[in-house]
Amino acid sequence: MTLFFYTILATLLYILALPVLVYLRFKPKYKDSIPSRFFLKNNSSFEKSGIWFHACSLGEVRSILPLIEKITTEEINISVITQTGFKEASKVAHANIRYLPYEIFLPFWITKQKTLVVMEAELWPSLFVVAKIKGMKTILMNARVSDNSYQSYVRFGFLYRWIFRHIDVVFAQSQVDKQRLMELGAKDVRVSGNIKTFQQIGITKQYDKPKGKRVVILASTHENEEALILSHIELLKNDLLVVVPRHPERFERVALLLKNYAKEKQLTYSRISQNETIQDDVVLCDKMGELINLYAVCDVVILGGSFIDGIGGHNPLEPAFFGTKVISGPYVFNQKALFKCVENIVTCTCEQLRGVFEKSDSIKNSSIINSGDIFPLLNEILGNNNGKSI
Repeated sequence: MTLFFYTILATLLYILALPVLVYLRFKPKYKDSIPSRFFLKNNSSFEKSGIWFHACSLGEVRSILPLIEKITTEEINISVITQTGFKEASKVAHANIRYLPYEIFLPFWITKQKTLVVMEAELWPSLFVVAKIKGMKTILMNARVSDNSYQSYVRFGFLYRWIFRHIDVVFAQSQVDKQRLMELGAKDVRVSGNIKTFQQIGITKQYDKPKGKRVVILASTHENEEALILSHIELLKNDLLVVVPRHPERFERVALLLKNYAKEKQLTYSRISQNETIQDDVVLCDKMGELINLYAVCDVVILGGSFIDGIGGHNPLEPAFFGTKVISGPYVFNQKALFKCVENIVTCTCEQLRGVFEKSDSIKNSSIINSGDIFPLLNEILGNNNGKSI
């Protein structure tokens, strides 16, 4: 496959998708990202050459922060896909932030950088091909090939072999990932562990935890999951329940559910958007960016996205950073690599949840297993190949 042929296909797809893009442009979730990525609105090229990091969304941006914080001698450029990723990246005071444009714009949008560092599965063909044409060193970091996606990768092996021809170094999460990536055509593959274990998670607000209360969080829950979990647990008298839905467009539906639940159980109820405390028996967190702050005062986390098949679970490192007790459902296929980095997570089905929750005081506190060394990554990014550590 050539860049010319690929660009033709990408252009045809772009033309066909234009009506959908225009429609999505008016949804709050995409109001900044779609105009920037697909119409280059307020999205100029990076002006200065340096180290260019590309990450998709909020979680990936947080993962690269430990590396960025240690790079003080180079210009830092960051590109993202999502609005939450852009907002998180904007907290890096000395970095230049952009949305990554759609493929057809990259040949004339990309300016030469010293090194391109791409996180995980962001395998956009034009990104790597154009970067190599413009003389950059290219690195794929924290790479993995999950059990579920492996066959899809193999099916489109011709495409991935083409992409990997333009990637100089791949840092894989495990030996299994290394083997799979090499089968797909990756050349220089090194096992570095999971970079997400290096994250230093900080809070932006301190919540006052009520005395004598055990704080239980239903974290990152999805459609129908709140009702499912609540029907399989029985809160203790000293429990304070906080529910944090994954998507803000569901806040009002979950608010109605929790209001009725609290009324039925004769409990008090409030919303963080209206009362920025956690003092009532049942609290809806209907503000984005508060989950980390709530983990800091939490005792037990029931991690959502895992009790309904098809979602694949959510990041367990964040609650584990604060040493909470963590209970998860069985459907965590998108997070298997991260679950291996955390000790003492209890996994159970919805039918088993009642018994597990009743004995949750006896669950050991979770903790993160640091699975690698950050310095080889830094040395490679900065071109320190003489074995001298930073």
